[in-house]
Amino acid sequence: MSQFFTIHPDNPQPRLIKQAVKIIQEGGVIVYPTDSAYAVGCQLENKNALDRIRQLRQLDTSHHFTLICRDLSEIATYAIVDNISFRLLRASTPGPYTFILKATKEVPRRLLQPKRKTIGLRIPDNKITHALLMELDQPLMSVTLTLPDQAYPFVDAQDIYALLGKQVDLVIDGGVCGAVGTTIVDLVESVPQIVRIGKGDPGVFM
Repeated sequence: MSQFFTIHPDNPQPRLIKQAVKIIQEGGVIVYPTDSAYAVGCQLENKNALDRIRQLRQLDTSHHFTLICRDLSEIATYAIVDNISFRLLRASTPGPYTFILKATKEVPRRLLQPKRKTIGLRIPDNKITHALLMELDQPLMSVTLTLPDQAYPFVDAQDIYALLGKQVDLVIDGGVCGAVGTTIVDLVESVPQIVRIGKGDPGVFM
């Protein structure tokens, strides 16, 4: 049965964070707030949960999934980061950016962009997200919660639960989120490429 947790955005309750992480570890799909919009996520290695998210979002195999990470050292475990990229990451994280980088062998093949062998990574500036990641002790596999017929992401957890409560295992209400996704930056080559302008200021990379 789907659950609904109201978690304080500035002081996340440890008991609820532990319960949320247990749901993730047991193969659950959760909706949670970030610094840009609500996202839907699951445990990194769980193929069944990943397939549920693909079905929910109606995504094909070419869609970039994102690993939500705690810090730069965790990003370096899952992506190849040169000195230039590291400086850019350090200057812009945590924040509303998604970075496309060449993946390391630590990333399950099913999460990679098939032709380029890349992965999206990000470090959100959100205390609930950070608390989840610290308790989980690994990245969350995630995508923004935007349905195929929507122009913008959901902003209210109550609306999400009313519509999708039977399709996910947990909705975390962390307050109203924005309706603008992240700015996506491709760092695969030596010169950063802005793939999409979102909430994050693209001027940081120009």
